[in-house]
Amino acid sequence: MARKLIFFTLFVIAGLTAFSQAKKPIIMVVPSDNWCIKNEYTQMYDEMGTQKTLPDYKMALQNETDLLMTIGKINTMMADRGFPLVNLESALKNLEQEGAEIAMLGSKSGGGIAESPIDILQRTANADIIIQLTYVINQTGPQRSITFMLQGLDAYTNKQIAGAQGTGEPSFATETPVLLEEAVLAHIDDFNSRLQDHFDDLFENGREIVFQTRIWDTGMIDFEEEFNYKGETLELGEIIEDWVYDNTVQGRYNTSNYTENVIRFDQVRIPLYDDRGRANDTRRWIRDLRSMIGGTPFNQECKIYTRGLGEVWLIVGEK
Repeated sequence: MARKLIFFTLFVIAGLTAFSQAKKPIIMVVPSDNWCIKNEYTQMYDEMGTQKTLPDYKMALQNETDLLMTIGKINTMMADRGFPLVNLESALKNLEQEGAEIAMLGSKSGGGIAESPIDILQRTANADIIIQLTYVINQTGPQRSITFMLQGLDAYTNKQIAGAQGTGEPSFATETPVLLEEAVLAHIDDFNSRLQDHFDDLFENGREIVFQTRIWDTGMIDFEEEFNYKGETLELGEIIEDWVYDNTVQGRYNTSNYTENVIRFDQVRIPLYDDRGRANDTRRWIRDLRSMIGGTPFNQECKIYTRGLGEVWLIVGEK
């Protein structure tokens, strides 16, 4: 009986240890687009001829001490609960130091695809989840309260996976971070639980991305070109589609567009880690396909474009 009790105790301890070591998503907290626009911290970005308004995080952090301290408070609350963090201010500085703010890439012959500054930030920071923060300070006589909203977004798809909102009790406290902590405490654990549930789903079912493959307009072939590959005669597009099936979790993807020049795959579920245990991303995932098309019998050069974290393009025909 004593031996059984000891065995059971060791089993429980081992289970608790494994649970405590469960991997958590990497998080980055940013002010929401709504907050930045209302407070006039924006920048204009030309996306292939269309002007887009984007948040200017750098100017917001440099000019709003309350914002900097409030984000710092959320970072602390998340870190206290075991979530690894990417600090927004540090990520922005790294972008400047590395020159990663250059948002236009091109082929050797001059073709190009634009990537916005926000896409570049998210790709460089490499967070799993972006938490967008919106808050408003309410003044009632000498007392202040805060109305807040937290939105947890999958960094690869921008889909909302968790949310929390509310208004704190009126307080004589003057510091915005203190007001926020008091208001958020009642919601933070449920919010974090939803974040963790989403990340656990990524472990089981893979990370969702978008994959497009295209033909350069200078290319000599298209996706209807037939090749004898592994004993079958198939169109290049069909061979690529077979590769996607073989390299997704449980073959999960959706072919949303298929023409002789463009194939688009949505809801593509790629493994969270590669076979060497390294964190997977769109570029690492697509490299084997580039190598395959570069070899016999295709012998086609390809260029990889990443658009933010969650979308990758493979352009066939040249680099």
